[in-house]
Amino acid sequence: MAERRARPVPSAKRHGWRRTAPAKPASTSGNGDSGSPEAAPAPPSPAPVEAASVVQAALYRDGVRVATPATLAETFRELREQHDGMAWIGLARPTESELLSLAAEFDLHELAVEDAMEAHQRPKLERYGETLFVVLRAARYLDASEEVDFGELHVFVGPDFVITVRHGAAPDLTGVRRRMEESPELLKLGPEAVLYAILDAVVDGYAPVVAGVQNDIDEIETEVFSGDPEASRRIYELSREMVEFQRATRPLVAMLHSLMAGFAKYRTDEELQRYLRDVADHVTHTSERVDGFRQALTDILTVNSTLVTQQQNAEMRALAEAGFEQNEEIKKISSWAAILFAPTLVGTIYGMNFETMPELKWAAGYPFAILLMAVVCVSLYFIFKRRDWL
Repeated sequence: MAERRARPVPSAKRHGWRRTAPAKPASTSGNGDSGSPEAAPAPPSPAPVEAASVVQAALYRDGVRVATPATLAETFRELREQHDGMAWIGLARPTESELLSLAAEFDLHELAVEDAMEAHQRPKLERYGETLFVVLRAARYLDASEEVDFGELHVFVGPDFVITVRHGAAPDLTGVRRRMEESPELLKLGPEAVLYAILDAVVDGYAPVVAGVQNDIDEIETEVFSGDPEASRRIYELSREMVEFQRATRPLVAMLHSLMAGFAKYRTDEELQRYLRDVADHVTHTSERVDGFRQALTDILTVNSTLVTQQQNAEMRALAEAGFEQNEEIKKISSWAAILFAPTLVGTIYGMNFETMPELKWAAGYPFAILLMAVVCVSLYFIFKRRDWL
């Protein structure tokens, strides 16, 4: 690997693959790592592996593509015939037989191969002898569903090969391969240049995600203060995505610093050193933005909880006031009912048609009954008034 790093390149020249929008892939294949207009046909081969997961396999010499094998078996054979060449193999959701074939051909460590098979790994960087194993978590923002979709990329970097194993739709390495092929002076630096280009593409892919998440947070803030009941659900879902985003970006900072620490030991080209430092700056900035997003979502969730609590308290207070008013009305109705009950009772009793009832023949009976009704009604009125029932 040191031999390829030592190859000179004009440090003053900037290369076209840096910070450029990736062009649309010419191939309509769903694999997303093809650099040729048409996917190479897979002729019948007695090799024990299938070519269905091979997105693109190419051989390079001095930064120029010299062969595009259709199968892994052809790639292995042609790489052995070209002692000063480099193989760049792109796989998408490969089968176990394909990974085992690659492991046998390029002497890949069994632990790294096992990680590539199982996927769902956190970003990390491991060195096994002359082979560097890198796990990256790419991300893309889906405008239609306003969600963040995460993909996983495993990269094996050896003295004369680069193998990418992609799990998920992201990242799209088509543009990386195209830009590298358009910059042969950079590509001839070897596998390390390809690795740094892949790192740069993954990190650049975070920028649209950051912009989309920022827009989502602004919308959520509007929903929270407008009392939208769906705001809590969106906050929770976006918070989970930010946890995944943190897991994708935080380890990258340490990984890139680890690569920078090995500049002198592995005699990394000065131009690649500049690129790596630039990628590290972007990763650090993105990681800080993601941390800020998560803190902002935490604050928004707290504010939303406070507003929901205040709304519930206001509703409970309104219900209590309505209940109090209802009780006051019931008191008034009950008081007047009691007042009217007294004369009704007297009138009902003396309205019964019995011959032997007392006071029927009494001359003062009628005035007495009227007086009794008035006394009872007035007494009840003052009693209820004193108790604020009327």
